[in-house]
Amino acid sequence: MGVFVRINPDNPQERLLEEAVQVLKSGGLVIYPTDTVYGIGCDLYNQQAVKKLCQWKGINPKKMNLSFICYDLSDITNYVRQLDTPTFRVLKKALPGPFTFIMNASSNVPKMVGEKKKQVGIRVPDNNIPREIVRLLGNPIITTSLKQDDDLQEYPTDAELIYEEYGNQVDMVIDGGAGNTEASTVVDCTEGIFNITRQGLGDLSSYI
Repeated sequence: MGVFVRINPDNPQERLLEEAVQVLKSGGLVIYPTDTVYGIGCDLYNQQAVKKLCQWKGINPKKMNLSFICYDLSDITNYVRQLDTPTFRVLKKALPGPFTFIMNASSNVPKMVGEKKKQVGIRVPDNNIPREIVRLLGNPIITTSLKQDDDLQEYPTDAELIYEEYGNQVDMVIDGGAGNTEASTVVDCTEGIFNITRQGLGDLSSYI
């Protein structure tokens, strides 16, 4: 079984955050809270961990839609092609928040299992736990939800129940309080406009 830890989302304990970072650095999978649903992720730069995550999710690594959590807006600019001013302004207002912004990837995004990704999904969740983990790790973590988009089951919200179900499949489960049942709103920015491809928790209209 993986490790189960409780981290205070308002004032995350540094020792426990460091523990999560070490798990990620060693190629482990971690389940953590966000501002939407609980997610599962791994170190962006650990190829073996990425393969393990794809295997866990039951998807072909070459077909994986790459989304990852960044610490802040300046972190995002390292991994996407130059942001135009209107897009930057919206992101500045909307983040941290319950959005996944699909953008054109820069050359800093590592090749995932031999495939160079042209687009990436960027998250800066309004939750201190994953953001502080990313800050201490020094680079983004790949993130995905605990269930498939076409799964009719509700997203699990209780970390103890999540641990009961997935604890023997991952290396760490972080309890950061009750999760949400609604995923992030996905916004495609690759064509220079804001195209909502999945309406979730975030309302983008108030930021445009």
